[in-house]
Amino acid sequence: MKKTILGAAALAMTGTGAWAQDTVNLQLQWVTQAQFAGYYVALENGYYDEEGLDVNIMPGGPDIAPPQVLAGGAADVMLNWMPSALAARERGLSVVNIAQPFVRSGLMLTCWADTGITEPADLAGHTVAHWFFGNEYPFLSWMSQLGIPTDGSEGGVTLLQAGFNVDPLLQRQADCISTMTYNEYWQIIDAGITPEELVTFKYEDFGVATLEDGIWTLEENLEDPAFVDRMARFVRASMRGWTWAVENPEDAAMIVLDYDETGAQTEEHQMRMMGEIALLVEGGDGRLDEAAYQRTVDTLLAGGSDPVISEAPEGAFTHAVTDMALAE
Repeated sequence: MKKTILGAAALAMTGTGAWAQDTVNLQLQWVTQAQFAGYYVALENGYYDEEGLDVNIMPGGPDIAPPQVLAGGAADVMLNWMPSALAARERGLSVVNIAQPFVRSGLMLTCWADTGITEPADLAGHTVAHWFFGNEYPFLSWMSQLGIPTDGSEGGVTLLQAGFNVDPLLQRQADCISTMTYNEYWQIIDAGITPEELVTFKYEDFGVATLEDGIWTLEENLEDPAFVDRMARFVRASMRGWTWAVENPEDAAMIVLDYDETGAQTEEHQMRMMGEIALLVEGGDGRLDEAAYQRTVDTLLAGGSDPVISEAPEGAFTHAVTDMALAE
């Protein structure tokens, strides 16, 4: 039986009776899948319940922009890539990173080997398909650092907006396509393409990786001590979920499938995805690594005349929530 996504029970029991739990609305970046396993595990295993929380996990999709949902008040926290969140902050949305479960990037560029592309500098003159909605910022920043225009001009990259599939590559509309280690790359393989027919460039390997899947809220929310306490409990339970998911990847994938109300996900794909996701979160405790944060900011600023952000942000992260969460 499919499980509801509305969260844990609305009431928790104490020695003196029943009391209403604190609600947390979490907006995901994408649809229900193992990329978000830690949160579904925390829900399923009762970790949120134990922290007195009623967590509502709201799946994303191609028509859902988490920063807009957060700005509109429909979510207390969102998951977002740091480039997208910092760009939104510079545009006036006061988002703040309160925790960073993902310590590594899963982003990479996947190209046909027969195009002659053997290194990133070879991308000049080729067509690259990429998602937009804020996901394009790391790629644009990388191309700026390489001095490769992305406007389709001579000697530059022709950028093609991709849907959330790999059709542009498979249909040879693009020479390369952006993929995640845990998702789109395997869609290519499942389409019958062998790894030998492809060339991949992981952002992590080229020093241009930016942080992904951080937990963000609005700055004004953090002025309320009760909200900070609620977030600390949420982060603590979520990290328990991530730890369990890494240690029990197959069971975690099955939990995700139980919460997939669309029925679109398959066991094979979620098992494989969970194995790759475990590599991205393993070793983290939720606390933002300031060196990784600075690397992300430096990468986004290194865009020449067209940087993703124009100046280093101030106040874009806080350790207050994770300090409280980890102190327990």
